[in-house]
Amino acid sequence: MLKKTYPYYLAGEATHSAEQSPVTDKYTQEVVTTVSIANQSAIDQALSAAADAKEAMRRLAPFQRKEILNYCVARFKERFDELANSLCIEAGKPIRDARGEVTRLIDTFEIAAEESVRLNGEVMNLEISPRAKGYRGIYQRVPVGVCSLITPFNFPLNLVAHKIAPAIATGCPFILKPATKTPLGALLIGEVLAECDLPRGSFSILPCDRRSAASFTTDERIQMVSFTGSPNVGWKLKQQSGKKKVTLELGGNAACIIDHDADIQDATARLIIGAFYQSGQSCIGVQRIIAHQDIYPQLKASLVEATTKLICGDPKQESTFVGPMISESEAERLHHWIKQAEQLGGKILCGGERSDAMLQPTLLENVPREAQIYCEEAFGPVAVLSTFNDFDDAIDEVNDSVFGLQAGIFTRDLYKAQKAWDELEVGGVIIGDVPSWRVDNMPYGGVKNSGLGREGVRFAMEEMTEIRTLITRTPK
Repeated sequence: MLKKTYPYYLAGEATHSAEQSPVTDKYTQEVVTTVSIANQSAIDQALSAAADAKEAMRRLAPFQRKEILNYCVARFKERFDELANSLCIEAGKPIRDARGEVTRLIDTFEIAAEESVRLNGEVMNLEISPRAKGYRGIYQRVPVGVCSLITPFNFPLNLVAHKIAPAIATGCPFILKPATKTPLGALLIGEVLAECDLPRGSFSILPCDRRSAASFTTDERIQMVSFTGSPNVGWKLKQQSGKKKVTLELGGNAACIIDHDADIQDATARLIIGAFYQSGQSCIGVQRIIAHQDIYPQLKASLVEATTKLICGDPKQESTFVGPMISESEAERLHHWIKQAEQLGGKILCGGERSDAMLQPTLLENVPREAQIYCEEAFGPVAVLSTFNDFDDAIDEVNDSVFGLQAGIFTRDLYKAQKAWDELEVGGVIIGDVPSWRVDNMPYGGVKNSGLGREGVRFAMEEMTEIRTLITRTPK
């Protein structure tokens, strides 16, 4: 049961404001609660508090950071159903998928707890030439300082966790701006953090409007900006961030190659999940399916049959697989792209219709590469099918994109798998599965227009730290 209203968290304290923002049930479009909105004054206070908390956060012993993170894990487990239900409502995510995301939230904090006591340095052998005789080196990783964290709507719990948990594990104070359409997940995490023995002022979670949000990238008290969202916004934020460290997890139009030796039944099952899980609103959702011409007819028929059987509708129902997109405007945009592709010669194999924010899961073929639905990020329940004869051509087609986040390859040929790993211009290659697969301790991030830097708990921790070197000389 949702509360009537939710506070934001300013320097670790629950704070109610006069300005409220409505949160809607993404299926019914009814307002179900409101959240307090932080103004510029509150953001300034949060930044000052975070800057003042730098030393206290840095001095937290690794075992103390671990205890805080483990406490969060225990509380998330106790509030599991509450977290899942709020996610189902605010994001329109089918309840089974919502439970899966809560599980990943817990996983992410557990991994961070483990890694918090393993943030090690290295002893270096410096005697590489006569002039360095008698010198020894060692380095440690130290927290970078105040982190500004900005998260998107599609994973309101786990993508928040992938920023907050590493920040705590490394001893970095932070301010976080959650997505406007899905702020509840971050605020529920804030409720748990407020119970912890964190240094005063070390965290703030602040829903705010775009005018106030500029401080999250431009303020000089910030040492690092970590952003997940659209490429257009992300690269602009990087320009505005000046000398700060920046990590960007941006968009994609992920491709999956299905070679001639693939198991059609297995590939179909995985492609359906990859393309239509949470209404396709994932930056690594399967958008392009590139199948060998020998198996294309069979795979196409199998995919169409499976797609038309998917249950669409109320995400609160256990049987629902595809819920609404985040807004009617987003569904309308993607529906327009489908019709545009059809006008350019593409063929709709199934789906293609829209009702308010509900867009039918859709498969297309013969779509020209200049169509938006092929070359841009669809971010919805749509996949485009094409064929190849030569594996090198399939690799070239995957690389024919301004994005490069992850790619999937269904092949039994070890040498083709190695070739894909060597030549695909992406951050991750998934063999025997779809590009949508991710586990929360792996390095995750992209190249080209898909971003900069890596997440995945240990790798995010490395991004949130700096190397400090110590050199000692032994006199003759």
